[in-house]
Amino acid sequence: MKGFINLIKPEGMSSAYAVSVVKKKLHVPCGHMGTLDPMASGVLPVGIGKTSRMFDYLLDKTKTYIAEFEFGFTTDTLDITGQVVEKTNVVPTEKQILEALPKFIGEIDQVPPKYSAKCIDGKRGYQLARQGVEFELKPKKVKVLDLKLNGKTGKNKYSFTIKCQGGTYIRSLARDIAFECNSLGVMTSLVRAESGIFNLENGVDVEKFKCCENPESYLIDSDLAVNFPKAILTNEQATKILNGVFEDLGFSDGFYRVYNENDFWGIGVSENGVLKIKAYVR
Repeated sequence: MKGFINLIKPEGMSSAYAVSVVKKKLHVPCGHMGTLDPMASGVLPVGIGKTSRMFDYLLDKTKTYIAEFEFGFTTDTLDITGQVVEKTNVVPTEKQILEALPKFIGEIDQVPPKYSAKCIDGKRGYQLARQGVEFELKPKKVKVLDLKLNGKTGKNKYSFTIKCQGGTYIRSLARDIAFECNSLGVMTSLVRAESGIFNLENGVDVEKFKCCENPESYLIDSDLAVNFPKAILTNEQATKILNGVFEDLGFSDGFYRVYNENDFWGIGVSENGVLKIKAYVR
């Protein structure tokens, strides 16, 4: 069995538990792409069997989030689940927020939250933070493709739609947008609406999947998750490549979706006309 299950994770559930539901239902190894914090909900693509080998080639896919930020205070985790560490009476107006947003579109330097999975001397940031260890994280380049203010949702609360590439921390955006407005801010809710081809429309709720009688009906074909050009091989050519016999097949340099005469084999890369399979999922 191969392919993806696009789970729609509810708020309050860990990503690990959501994946365990798929494992128990399908009785095969599984892995997920892009952890969602328990407080977050939305799209959680799960690779079935060998399909999880493709995740390294999906990491740059565009993601869309709908987030709510509250201004006037901040927490140690930069979200509503943390401990309040500072407050301010300065709360930005809608006009001030709109003026600040263009500065966060494009390639920007972003400092990850201390409560994150970033590694510092072999330990995760959240592990050190929970132990009270003082440390600093270096800024990293991230890319925000679009950032829109949807409107006010409550006292000092606003909703945003964010399109970004992998590695962007939405909690850090809450902090930095607030700082640009001379205020403080935290993320109070987060929904991942899209991750590449996976979205809220083609997904299935975790509990619904858990109880369904035909879980295979929710499988999304592996090759649909990437948009590399096709490389269709004869069975003889494909077998040679798998056995380590490489020939110049005339392909231009780059990544390909590799097929034999019958089905999808995985992700390949061509260099100087020689095609090698990097993620074999057949």
